[in-house]
Amino acid sequence: MIPATYPDRATVARLTARMLLDIKAVHFNATEPFTFASGLRAPTYIDCRKLISFPRIRSSLMDFLTCRVLEDAGFEAFDNIAGGETAGIPFAALVAERMALPMSYVRKKPKGYGRNARIEGAMSEGQRVLLVEDLTTDGGSKLSFVDAIRETGADCAHTAVIFYYGIFPETEPRLAEHGVTLHYLCTWWDVLAEARRGADFDGATLDAVESFLRAPRDWGAKT
Repeated sequence: MIPATYPDRATVARLTARMLLDIKAVHFNATEPFTFASGLRAPTYIDCRKLISFPRIRSSLMDFLTCRVLEDAGFEAFDNIAGGETAGIPFAALVAERMALPMSYVRKKPKGYGRNARIEGAMSEGQRVLLVEDLTTDGGSKLSFVDAIRETGADCAHTAVIFYYGIFPETEPRLAEHGVTLHYLCTWWDVLAEARRGADFDGATLDAVESFLRAPRDWGAKT
């Protein structure tokens, strides 16, 4: 069921950040940085998968995400909701339930046997598909999922995530060049602001995080 009321974007961003902090999905550590798959070192890490274990927060965020997409893309813009393997699958199911639409999911690669499919569930030519994921950093994995959806003859021009890093300026233009619009609830900047407001971490740690957010590709070389 689609919610009847919806907070403004700034409030949604703040509340989303607070929920992520409250369930300890946000990890800041400047002394022992995290290493991304790309090799980038960072004092930040976020685990949106934890959200599935917190029903009230999970429900609120899925209401927010559903309303954001409907507001931005239109109430009759989609025929199918697809989740990206694996983190996007539960969130796609929850959004599909709210929109009363079919749900499918996209594998990262063909499963290697049987039909060797990347799309699981029913997806047909001409359907307008919304790709739902937990988060995006630079948008790279989204393009692979979008291409797999388009190979079925369906259209995918929108992707929705709970969390967007918001620190790599090429992300949204990269998606736009591929014909994809990004919808999201909050970024690292929103989380940092809420963490400062709530004193969730010490000042030195938050200063280090801010330094990283301002120059993420240079930060590791300075530490």
